[in-house]
Amino acid sequence: MSASLKRKAWTVVLAGTGINLALGILYTYSVFKASIAGDAAFGWEKGALNVPYSVCCLVFAFAMIWAGRVQDAVGPRVTAFIGGLCVALGFVLISFSTSLGVWILGFGLLAGIGIGFGYSAATPPGLKWFPGWKAGMVAGVVVSGFGLASVYIAPLAKLLLTHFTLQQTMLGFGVAFAVVLSLLARMLVNPKEGYDPRSVFGARPEGLAAAPLTEPHHEAEPREILRTWRFWRMWLLYAIGAGAGLMVISDVLGMAKQSLAESAFIAVALFAVGNAAGRIVAGILSDKLGRRPTLRIMLSAQAALMFACIPLVVEGGAGAVLLVVLATFIGFNYGTNLAIFPALARDTWGLEHFGANYGVLFTAWGVGGFALSEMYQRLKAGGQQPLAFGIVGGLLVVAVLLTLAMPKRKIIEAS
Repeated sequence: MSASLKRKAWTVVLAGTGINLALGILYTYSVFKASIAGDAAFGWEKGALNVPYSVCCLVFAFAMIWAGRVQDAVGPRVTAFIGGLCVALGFVLISFSTSLGVWILGFGLLAGIGIGFGYSAATPPGLKWFPGWKAGMVAGVVVSGFGLASVYIAPLAKLLLTHFTLQQTMLGFGVAFAVVLSLLARMLVNPKEGYDPRSVFGARPEGLAAAPLTEPHHEAEPREILRTWRFWRMWLLYAIGAGAGLMVISDVLGMAKQSLAESAFIAVALFAVGNAAGRIVAGILSDKLGRRPTLRIMLSAQAALMFACIPLVVEGGAGAVLLVVLATFIGFNYGTNLAIFPALARDTWGLEHFGANYGVLFTAWGVGGFALSEMYQRLKAGGQQPLAFGIVGGLLVVAVLLTLAMPKRKIIEAS
């Protein structure tokens, strides 16, 4: 029975990872943006090229609040199916138009809602099948799919765009979403009531993040956590950490084109490798060292990388290859956010309302991504690209200081 339940647990985790492997097309937007910029039929202003992406990030994040409640109420299967349907409809819609307004509606709103529902359904069931001392690892594996998606989607999109129009490519992705996500959604199930993961995976090993919580564990609801400074501090940290990475994601292809020309899509794939690796490594590391130390290390490294990018951006093409290498490490540090913060939410507020609680916290991801990617695009359009990296580097330093005020908590002993 134990072996069967372990297989079931890993099946749920892998299904969630597969869903994220599809939804991670969001991180390939810079490939689509390059095609839009080079196609006279679109005719968008340079300063508006990031708008569908920025809106998608924002909608994705706020849809997580609604999606989290749906996931908690009806389960992950239905929630993921709704997500796949919305993403498919969004891509089909933009396949028939070059209008900025339609792309905001299709890619920004519909796909953003769909990604929010699919992403919301992917992680919670996996966490429920595993004990608390594996929470970081499980969250890291599931969300690594989202980060890793560009490894195959970027070259696939590039290949498709050499044979088909951008609209035809979007239609193909839309149909693929409808099929793949509906199949994977069927594999997402919560464990039966009364299931104890410790009976399957054993008790927590000695010495593994062994410090207990300093106060009794409480299953908190969103309305409770919103009244605490702990939540808003965590929200701000998430907004800064995620926003920094999303800013680079929005233009990693454009930065790489300075020296890699038509092979610049490789930079998107390398960023994705770093992004996915960061999620897995940070998840495992935070289980061993604790969430707070891992988060501080990540934010400090990200700040250093942002400042290191400034002279390379000023130099232009001469430092473009090195800039891509730095972008890969920026992707690694960005990815750590998506493993640490779900585990932090689970540790702090429990699993009973995890979908809704993490949905509320995840709005930080959307606000940070929207604000910093839009700031970057506007500054770049005005020839002030280095200033964007300097501003974000400074925000990351502030975030490092904020981690010093976080409570010294490790993982929950109860599960």
